[in-house]
Amino acid sequence: MQSSNVTPIRAAATAEEPDTDSSTVAAPEHGSAAAVAETASPAPAPPPVPGSDADILARAQAGDHYAFAQLYSLHKRRIYSLCLRMVGNVAEAEDLTQEAFLQLHRKIATFRGDSAFSTWLHRLAINVVLMHLRKKGLSLISLDEAMEPTPEEGPGRSFGAPDLSLTGSIDRLALERAISDLPAGYRLIFVLHDIEGYEHNEIAAMLDCSIGNSKSQLHKARLKLRDAMRTIPRREGRR
Repeated sequence: MQSSNVTPIRAAATAEEPDTDSSTVAAPEHGSAAAVAETASPAPAPPPVPGSDADILARAQAGDHYAFAQLYSLHKRRIYSLCLRMVGNVAEAEDLTQEAFLQLHRKIATFRGDSAFSTWLHRLAINVVLMHLRKKGLSLISLDEAMEPTPEEGPGRSFGAPDLSLTGSIDRLALERAISDLPAGYRLIFVLHDIEGYEHNEIAAMLDCSIGNSKSQLHKARLKLRDAMRTIPRREGRR
């Protein structure tokens, strides 16, 4: 695509901030990109593009700005939620969502249908977030440190096994807060494995770490989440 197409697409992307579901994500603070956008004059909504999802995608790949804006409207909420979970910061998640869709605009013609479009877009967004974290100098803890049990954990355990204590009926908002409070490396692997469904070998390739490191950090992330969820009723009771 020609670079001249970027401006209307950027306008379409920034005309609406990513939707935030109150059950999963925090509301943007005053002064954030979302708050600034709310005070600006809203751009006219593009007319809906008729046809199936495949037709809309094909038109967007051919350079139809309205079709691309419709793709943005359809997928922005999930991409924003993904970015927010991975970075734990509202302003960064907003910026990364916009960057992911700018990357989509540049690369949409390369999508060949080998997987579902939503899966392909999720991988693109994850790569955008990982590049951002690498630039920030995110460091994963060493394998030796991860494998060494702490006193409260007792003897070593089998890493990577499902943790049934985190399943069932729990306070979703409390879980989201607990996830956002995890150390960056733990949070990243927990989101990739337990939320996005990536295998440990895929995560190891993404993060340039060993499979054992991925498993051990997931294990520690689950322990921290379990402890956080146990303390929430006590904290709420003090209020």
